[in-house]
Amino acid sequence: QVQLVESGGGLVQAGGSLRLSCAASGSIFSINYMGWYRQAPGKQRDMVAVIFSAGNTVYADSVKGRFTISRDNAKNTVALQMDSLNPEDTAVYYCRVGDSGRISWGQGTQVTVSS
Repeated sequence: QVQLVESGGGLVQAGGSLRLSCAASGSIFSINYMGWYRQAPGKQRDMVAVIFSAGNTVYADSVKGRFTISRDNAKNTVALQMDSLNPEDTAVYYCRVGDSGRISWGQGTQVTVSS
């Protein structure tokens, strides 16, 4: 079982920045990808950004050019640098890890962007 611990959420004004971090621990075999998803009130959970073991990345159109995902394979950590935040980015952000066919989710961290 993989445990994920997230940190870095909070309250920020529009135009500001936040950095989220997620650390994976436990029975890790081979992490295929690490990513961030978000869920706003009353909406479904959507992919924000994913980074694969080879380093290639995928971003949601709504965050391209503003968010940057990075990963430290040796430490099994993933970070999401979020710049130029706007109120539409307000959501609970979840870390997700794919490890040899198993999917694990973090507990979520709240990001609130005020206008």
